[in-house]
Amino acid sequence: MEAAIAQRVQYPTWVDCRKFEGKPLGSLRYSQRVKEEKRFRGLVALAHLQPDRRYDQRRSVSSERKAEEVIPYLNGRSMYLVGMMGSGKTTVGKLMSKVLGYSFFDCDTLIEQAMNGASVAEIFEHHGESFFRGKETDALKKLSSMYQVVVSTGGGAVIRPINWKYMNKGVSIWLDVPLEALAHRIAAVGTVSRPLLHDESGDAYTVAFKRLSTIWDERGEAYTNANARVSLENIAVKLGYKDVSDLTPTEIAIEAFEQVQSFLEKEETVEIPDGDL
Repeated sequence: MEAAIAQRVQYPTWVDCRKFEGKPLGSLRYSQRVKEEKRFRGLVALAHLQPDRRYDQRRSVSSERKAEEVIPYLNGRSMYLVGMMGSGKTTVGKLMSKVLGYSFFDCDTLIEQAMNGASVAEIFEHHGESFFRGKETDALKKLSSMYQVVVSTGGGAVIRPINWKYMNKGVSIWLDVPLEALAHRIAAVGTVSRPLLHDESGDAYTVAFKRLSTIWDERGEAYTNANARVSLENIAVKLGYKDVSDLTPTEIAIEAFEQVQSFLEKEETVEIPDGDL
């Protein structure tokens, strides 16, 4: 690291002698050298204090390159992220939309706006889950008529067959996160915004894991209907991480693009008649 910094520290090639009239030349050289040495030591110290961002920058460039590769296959089609609550659909979706140049929509946010700002938890409390699911279907129906959008769906959007009809107008992507990781995430931030988890008492992690397990039993098979699966466990293994919590949204987005491209390439192959090969 010090060698890399040293290469960036350039000594001045000229000096305005008028600023140093009357000073001995040896004193000038010594003073200049001391200043540069202090500057060098300061840069080295700063470099040790600051995290090395070169890896994240490379991953960012890679996500942009992956987006460029998948755009011709998408041909303007939208993408719908599905997955359990807390799987990171909104965070990853925003990143994907940014590098694609697409618009981003969060289904839950659209429903809240349609209900004059009432939160999802309030809608569940005052109107019930069935009412909320109806609003969710309405939102997906409207979004399905749009192109070049990335949509973060609610965790339960997959349970209604009609929703798949709308999402299949684009490409659906399942963010597959281990239940243990989801439970830790939700326990860390609280369950106030999670109406299906908020009514139970007890240890936060235990309550979250138990309820998530029940929800998984109800929805797990439905998630497999997605066109592309993004397994965080597989990404962690591929990148040499011990835990999925070490993954960054960029790394997950890159895998999502790779899986989408793989799906679209297979789809393109299937659509080519045998006589044209």
